[in-house]
Amino acid sequence: MKKAHVNTLLVALAGAVCSLPVCAWCAVPSEFELGESARWAAAKFKGVTDTAESGPGLYVLANNDPVQLNARAGRPMRIVGAEYTRGLYCHAVSRILVRLPDCGETFTAVAGVDSNEQTSGGRGSVHFAVLVEGAQLFKSGRMREGMAGVPVTVNLGGAREFTLQVDDGGDGIGCDQSDWAEARVTLRGGRELWLADLPLQEGASRPAYTSEVPFSFRYDGKSLADLGWQPVRASRRLDENRSEHALTYTDDRTGLQVRCVAIEYHDFPTVEWTLHFKNTGAQATPVLSDVQALDARFQRSGQGEFTLHHFTGSPCTPRDFEPFATELKAGASKRIAAAGGRPSNSDLPYFNLAWPGQGVILVVGWPGQWAAQFTRDQANGLRVAAGQENTHLKLLPGEEIRTPLIVLQFWRGDWIHAQNVWRRWMLAHNLPRPAGKLPPVQMAACSSHQFGEMIHADSASQKLFVDRYLEEKLPLDYWWMDAGWYWCDGQWPKTGTWEVDTNRFPGGLRPISDHAHAKGVKIIVWFEPERVHSGTWLTENRPEWILGGKNGGLLNLGNGEARAWLTDHVDKLLTEQGIDLYRQDFNMDPLGLWRGNDAEDRQGITENHHVTGYLAYWDELRRRHPNMLIDSCASGGRRNDLETMRRAVPLLRSDYIMEPVGNQGHTYGLSFWLPFQGTGTGSGALSPYLLRSTMVTHFTACFDVRRNDLDYAMIRRVLGQWKQYAECYFGDYYPLTPYSLDPALWIAWQFDRPDTGQGVVQAFRRDQSVYETARFKLRGLDSAARYTVTNLDSGEQKTIPGRELIEDGLLVPVPDQPGDAVITYARAGAKR
Repeated sequence: MKKAHVNTLLVALAGAVCSLPVCAWCAVPSEFELGESARWAAAKFKGVTDTAESGPGLYVLANNDPVQLNARAGRPMRIVGAEYTRGLYCHAVSRILVRLPDCGETFTAVAGVDSNEQTSGGRGSVHFAVLVEGAQLFKSGRMREGMAGVPVTVNLGGAREFTLQVDDGGDGIGCDQSDWAEARVTLRGGRELWLADLPLQEGASRPAYTSEVPFSFRYDGKSLADLGWQPVRASRRLDENRSEHALTYTDDRTGLQVRCVAIEYHDFPTVEWTLHFKNTGAQATPVLSDVQALDARFQRSGQGEFTLHHFTGSPCTPRDFEPFATELKAGASKRIAAAGGRPSNSDLPYFNLAWPGQGVILVVGWPGQWAAQFTRDQANGLRVAAGQENTHLKLLPGEEIRTPLIVLQFWRGDWIHAQNVWRRWMLAHNLPRPAGKLPPVQMAACSSHQFGEMIHADSASQKLFVDRYLEEKLPLDYWWMDAGWYWCDGQWPKTGTWEVDTNRFPGGLRPISDHAHAKGVKIIVWFEPERVHSGTWLTENRPEWILGGKNGGLLNLGNGEARAWLTDHVDKLLTEQGIDLYRQDFNMDPLGLWRGNDAEDRQGITENHHVTGYLAYWDELRRRHPNMLIDSCASGGRRNDLETMRRAVPLLRSDYIMEPVGNQGHTYGLSFWLPFQGTGTGSGALSPYLLRSTMVTHFTACFDVRRNDLDYAMIRRVLGQWKQYAECYFGDYYPLTPYSLDPALWIAWQFDRPDTGQGVVQAFRRDQSVYETARFKLRGLDSAARYTVTNLDSGEQKTIPGRELIEDGLLVPVPDQPGDAVITYARAGAKR
């Protein structure tokens, strides 16, 4: 049978999704982005007047239709018979102001009229010119389509700005489609800069940043502006990469103190802040309401529109973490909120707001009920307001609350570039580091599917499973003991008596832990301390700690006594039972209990105290166990906000597990935000396709290793390959196809480690796809280098120039239906 090949539509769509500037280090924050973030932070938190001076970039002063980077309509630029994939496509009359990050020495390009279906036959006539400090240092003769490109070389003489012009050749601008192909600048010191790697912006500058603070609230019915309070400002350097800015407002009449603490990062274009409200007076305060931790306006210039990139949360479906792009036209409004009090229950609290050539990432860190509102005006502005969804409360004497953490990251260029800068920031400043180290790629295993979680398990079965994994030479890092190890009358959801069931586990869990530790395997144990069932120790002995009382409900972590007991009790279990990794689940929606406990003039107070108590509980556990990792499970991935992700990792990103297509989509969507994530699979129809669909930085095996008919040789091979390339998941992430769960399509992505020169491409051919090969243009590579490319299944190895992988793409064959391919690459000379 003749092989079918992926049609050009799939590749074209992939290009549309991933039209990044072609550069070797495109995930590195630019000087422009760092400067923009610093100017915004200075204006908002230091009150420093913003000059609106713009940094390096391409500023379109005039052009007929948008300037396009590295392509014309998604295809290479063409001058007669020569194709170019770097440069600027313009249409006369065109004026582009180029601002450089350093002194320029030489500008070079090939100038010519683009040859395409609209200009063929000699249509279009233009003059090209280059101006430096007002002096015209290059001008071409009149050029038409069909004429060879003219080499351009201009001595910039140290200038940091110059202008590219394309003028009408004298017969009108019809078909005056023009290319500055191979446009580049040699900077001082010999560094080469491709012009298309600079951010593109309409106009010569942006609106100035004002000193208006990026938050709002009402106090006794008045806004902050109406109250007229003036802040006391203070700044201090925390370390090489961070500065702290504080704004403090004090109401002498009522004793309310409002303090905004912001952190400005100097190695990333990122700013974060949290507000704290404290009653320092002797009486209850007036009502504090409508607290928006983020309340800010963003302004675009020129053509184009705002696009909001947002994602589904983890409601346990195949479409968990599905990406969406919503255009916000004039007058449009979009509200996105958590559901039930768990922050990623319905939607992720992570957003990327884009407009032409630039944008800002906005993230709400709140392990509770948050809400965000995006409102477009009728001009060029957009307001974003976000915070705890419901706040209408008075504070009692000495009482304090806080807002969600807000994070902004400024970017220029492409939103995928921004996501990779975000991933790098997550690795550098957020991902937990037990014992000072990033958590490694790891494999866990459990017997939950064989023993009804742990209901039917005992000490002998747990030791047997550990031994069987090791006998089969499966690379086990953790043995995972799930729900039901405690006294629960054979019902694992009956939580609230946190003592080991010694009928099934004589001596507790310690004999199992010791057995595993002796073989080099660590222990994970499941807890769910917040959900409390009736008829358990907590409801019988401490009903006043429970929202719901003796009938069960939620352990109120806003109660200091309850939190202290829980901390000491769990700490003791961790130590006595030899537990290495603490897994905390949360299988309930707390919002109704929180709000049901609030008085009319105290709305939001129970949630706020519970959230701060939850974070304090984890902080204390981590202080007492500095080498311990925490797993953030909440019915899968329903509590993976940023505050939680600073303390934990999602070893089970969704309760929708094992099914391959949905899990491919999960990896595709969540990888935009979290560089460390986990899932797993069981003993079903095991295949490389199924296993690789569920393998990320953390993999949990649920194999029934008592079976002798499993293909252990295949499992060992696939796991061994995964161990070779899984470190790449910590690198930059590039989707190579659009998101889709269509069984007739492929899905593919690339993880790239520019620091090591290595990376991996994974491609999945679904069970109804008739296409046996696909070609994917890779990103983030060094075009001047050569790469050794290896197909891990076939063993085929080739050496391919980086430019070819970028411009022509990597051909990926997958003969099986369904099937997959894992292709690794390494830059020549890179350390393996």
